[in-house]
Amino acid sequence: MSSRTPGAPRASQAYAAVAVTILSWASAFPAIGLALRELQPVPLAAARFAVAAVLVLAWLAWRRPTRPAWPDLLRFALCGLIGIAAYNILLNTGQRSVAAGAASFIVNTAPILTALLARLVLGERFGARGWAGTLVSFAGIALIASAQPGGLAFGAGASLVLGSALCMACYVVLQKPLVARYGALACTAWTLLAGALWLSPWLPEAAGELPGAGMVTIATVIGLGVLPAAIGYATWTYALGHFGAARATNFLYLVAPVATAIALPLGEAPGPQTLLGGAVAIAGVVLVNTRGRAAPRAPASTEPATPRLPS
Repeated sequence: MSSRTPGAPRASQAYAAVAVTILSWASAFPAIGLALRELQPVPLAAARFAVAAVLVLAWLAWRRPTRPAWPDLLRFALCGLIGIAAYNILLNTGQRSVAAGAASFIVNTAPILTALLARLVLGERFGARGWAGTLVSFAGIALIASAQPGGLAFGAGASLVLGSALCMACYVVLQKPLVARYGALACTAWTLLAGALWLSPWLPEAAGELPGAGMVTIATVIGLGVLPAAIGYATWTYALGHFGAARATNFLYLVAPVATAIALPLGEAPGPQTLLGGAVAIAGVVLVNTRGRAAPRAPASTEPATPRLPS
């Protein structure tokens, strides 16, 4: 019997998991744009993560992971505030004027900001190629922003989306020590639950807006709570276990192009400048992720790396 046979089904399942992850995370950007036609940005975030919280509570009751210690609970609360509440408020508000494809390209530069924060906060080394990739990526962001209303001026849509990418980077750095103690899925569950609690004050407003929204908008909100948050993270964790963090992360470069393609039927065709800026921005991210960091001094942990937070 061939040695490839036993591993073949698992490989096919891992590629299927990658496909589900990319599609679910990419679909979030146009879905947010669709829901914003009838809902305000913050109530939309509150409703979406209320749905996610129901699934998270069911998962916690089923799996009963280790309960975090009090100091870690405070850290999870901060992760939920920055990585869920602030991230989604900024992204949703920014997408009122920024197209889904453009927003996905800007958010996909979060690994650059994560690397910079890791250099400042965790003392991780950052090579010359890393700085070069950073400059390339921000040049791409500038190209994208210049094609959006207000450009990168403070408070403009593109600046808010960039702010959401910074929130994502802060979240990854904050959550890194927690993943080693509790595991990727449990960390995701506690963070999502904390984020839902931070957004809960806007649930009454969401409850007032949803009855007047169409069925498409309501279905979109439910889909946003189920697909990117719950299913996307589960399939991403499976893919990480099969491919490893370095190889699996390369697949995520497809999120922005796929988001752009999904948004086309919604009338959000990106202009040449947005496409060029997106290509430049992602090229910078690739440069940082593949050649920008010095080789690690110690063997990498077997624990899956914290995934980039989907929109």
